[in-house]
Amino acid sequence: MSDSAQSNEQNHSQSHDTESVGSKNSMDVLKFIIPSIVGILLFMVPLSIQGEITIPVALLASWVQSTFAEVLPEFITVIIMLTAVITVVTKAFEPAWILERPFLKELFGVSTVWFWARIAAAVFVVMTFFGIGPEFIWSDATGGLLFNDLIPALFAVFLFAGLLLPLLLDFGLLELCGALLTKIMKPIFTLPGRSSIDCLASWLGDGTIGILLTNKQYEGGFYTKREAAVIGTTFSVVSITFTIVVLTLVDLQHMFFQYYLTIIIAGLAAALICPRIPPLSRKTNQYYEHADNQYNEKIPGDISSFKWGISQAVGKAKNTSWSNVIKGGGQNVLDMWMGVIPIVMAIGTIALIVAEYTPVFEFIGAPFIPLLQLMQVPEAAAAAPTMVVGFADMFLPAVLGSGIESPLTRFVIACVSVTQLIYMSEVGGLLLGSKLPVKFMDLVIIFLERTLITLPIVVLMAHLFF
Repeated sequence: MSDSAQSNEQNHSQSHDTESVGSKNSMDVLKFIIPSIVGILLFMVPLSIQGEITIPVALLASWVQSTFAEVLPEFITVIIMLTAVITVVTKAFEPAWILERPFLKELFGVSTVWFWARIAAAVFVVMTFFGIGPEFIWSDATGGLLFNDLIPALFAVFLFAGLLLPLLLDFGLLELCGALLTKIMKPIFTLPGRSSIDCLASWLGDGTIGILLTNKQYEGGFYTKREAAVIGTTFSVVSITFTIVVLTLVDLQHMFFQYYLTIIIAGLAAALICPRIPPLSRKTNQYYEHADNQYNEKIPGDISSFKWGISQAVGKAKNTSWSNVIKGGGQNVLDMWMGVIPIVMAIGTIALIVAEYTPVFEFIGAPFIPLLQLMQVPEAAAAAPTMVVGFADMFLPAVLGSGIESPLTRFVIACVSVTQLIYMSEVGGLLLGSKLPVKFMDLVIIFLERTLITLPIVVLMAHLFF
């Protein structure tokens, strides 16, 4: 073969290789862009449906909830009962088919506290489903509220969040946001840049979605114990939809702009202060012990944040296999249905029983009377219990405060109940049921801290508006 022919063949070969690499890179970029855009559309783009603001995932969940309303109670009862039975079998007989599979072992080989919580959930759900036993357990204000209203909603949200969260998690979006936003999130909130996605998903969608996202990131080695605890208790904020419901309960719908502005200001203050004081400041900067890797958002000095973010995002997408995404999505759903829903049923029911049938929250709320009087909040004695009863359920302060005559006081109650964030019937139960490194006493302290931080700001804003 002549030198000229060899040269032509070599050039043709190099050209072919270049085209192949270019094509491969284009495919990798599309693999990052398309799932990430779909994830953003599903979890973060608000829609206005019949005058209500929602997101597509919440819309899908509502459709499931309404379409299967007749069979959901039976299905939920079976899921909680099955979870309890398999957990007992695992504890008593240690079957190999569970212990030899890491996912099943982690799901059913739980600690003694969660073992009894699952047993309690099974007892509560059977009593509530059949309406048997003491009424204070299954009444519409306690177990019935959870079983008929909250858990069907969680069940449906978990189905779609579990299956579709990988679109946000596994195709590079968090890597890009981490690179772009770490210079903002780290100095202000002491958090990695990727945590901004958790916050947005909560704000536009649902606080439960934010917690689930945070938990998956923590298990994957992307957050330290401190970062995960801070994000779960500070940035899993209440959705826009939920705030509208609370505002409607206190009959102040016409003040949505003032109300939401107040929530944002008070929430930012709590987000700045809480991570810098105990118990959150004392959480260690160690990663989850079972995480496969430990992620670092440090950006090399010789490349821009955007280029580094794109490089990391495309690399992540390239290494993500669709089979693992589908398998992981299914495991997410089972983990939430069987790992989280029983805990919400057990802890939520107990918290609501304490709130409804004991004077515990009235006693705890008593110190707030002089504080509210000092801040010149009308009907301070009636408002004081609402400052703490939100720990049981976020709707309770608005329900208890709806009968108060002063619109200023109702405004304060509505704002504080939303900025407290920690309520045991849902978010608290989810946090304790997840792998996130928070204990019950942590939640009690953080709840009180958030109340004391946000209350003066809310009252000041209320006096400006009324």
